[in-house]
Amino acid sequence: MFDLTSSKLLILGIVALIVVGPKDLPILLRTIGKYVGMIRRQANEFKSQFDDAMRESELDSIKRDVENMGRDVENTMRKAETDLEREIKSVDTDIDQSIQSTPATTKYESDNPSLELPTVTDPIPSPAETTVKTGT
Repeated sequence: MFDLTSSKLLILGIVALIVVGPKDLPILLRTIGKYVGMIRRQANEFKSQFDDAMRESELDSIKRDVENMGRDVENTMRKAETDLEREIKSVDTDIDQSIQSTPATTKYESDNPSLELPTVTDPIPSPAETTVKTGT
């Protein structure tokens, strides 16, 4: 901002020494230092408040984005839930209709006799009925 080199500072010091005088120059420099310090503190305070406001606005923006994403996810989940319930009801209805349309049969009849189960004509003898014959 200010392009102060050492030669310019020397000229400024000599002018201040001539205008103010050697007796009042230290008091003037202290007063200038005090006001420069106050200006720096005010500038730093303004900067920190500005940074806080920027952070808050960024956080508000991020918060809004997260809330919007949460709403989108919730809406998607609700839609998926209703679609799933609709499909389950449809499958239940199809199963009920197929059960009602199928006649109830108790005997399986096959066109191919080789697939039928064999029937047992002779009962299996009990262990008491079987006798072991010995070789005597």
